[in-house]
Amino acid sequence: MELRHLRSFVALAEERHFGRAAARLHIAQPALSQQLNRLEHEVGARLLERSTRHAELTEAGALLLERAREILANHDRTTDDLAALAAGRAGRVRVGFVGTATYDVLPRVAQRVRAELPDLELVLRGELLGPELLDLLHGGEIDLAVLRPGPAPDPAGDGTVLEPLRDEELVAVLPADHPLAGAGTVDAAALAGTPLVTHPSGRRSTMQPRVLEVCRRAGFEPELVEVGETATLVVFVAAGLGFGLVPASVRAFRLDGVAYVPLAGDPVRVPLVLARRPEQSAPVARVAALITAATRD
Repeated sequence: MELRHLRSFVALAEERHFGRAAARLHIAQPALSQQLNRLEHEVGARLLERSTRHAELTEAGALLLERAREILANHDRTTDDLAALAAGRAGRVRVGFVGTATYDVLPRVAQRVRAELPDLELVLRGELLGPELLDLLHGGEIDLAVLRPGPAPDPAGDGTVLEPLRDEELVAVLPADHPLAGAGTVDAAALAGTPLVTHPSGRRSTMQPRVLEVCRRAGFEPELVEVGETATLVVFVAAGLGFGLVPASVRAFRLDGVAYVPLAGDPVRVPLVLARRPEQSAPVARVAALITAATRD
């Protein structure tokens, strides 16, 4: 049973007239009659009662009309969905974000995808640590990861592609009642003697080595208070448990009781990258392009 025969039958059943149906299908009337004869032969039943003026559906014809509409609608919908998937306009894309990019980049990406790819299902995961994101990416649990690489280049043996997005300046997070909270800038050395609230050590985070380097260059080794999430870091600072050093985009996380103050001297910058597997589907490539655009606006 060919789809073109079903389309012709539906047109004929709706028009109830061979001439009008043939004109609608842009075919000759004898060709339409031939298609109907073939279809009736295939189904083994008469589908239309013909007369010189019009055609009426038989009981078998009414049943086939109902099913033919369903078949054609499903076919057309499937064709459209596959075309959208191939073009990257539909599908399912999972993206993970490091904690320091959750409050600024994640909302921008979500807004962009919703506006430009409304038929695409976007699954977002925020407040994750960089090494964890890479593990999820390697394990196939996410398709893209927005993270901060370690101070030393990550080994590329696994084939992961890291695409630079932007560099961000580190800023100090201070309790709102800190003497330097209202200053235009703060010298890192002035924070000596105060605990540093920071992300975990070891392989669990790539941020701690960077912020420790800032303190050591300023001439002190801070007491550490380790936390697993950027939001928790800021909350701990608001509670007066120490100070923090975070990328400037974390200022998008607004919380009473803290002040974000730029560091004095030459700015210390940390990179933000997009990690992906070498091979990517069209929907993943489209979302990757939107992430790049959202971080560079």
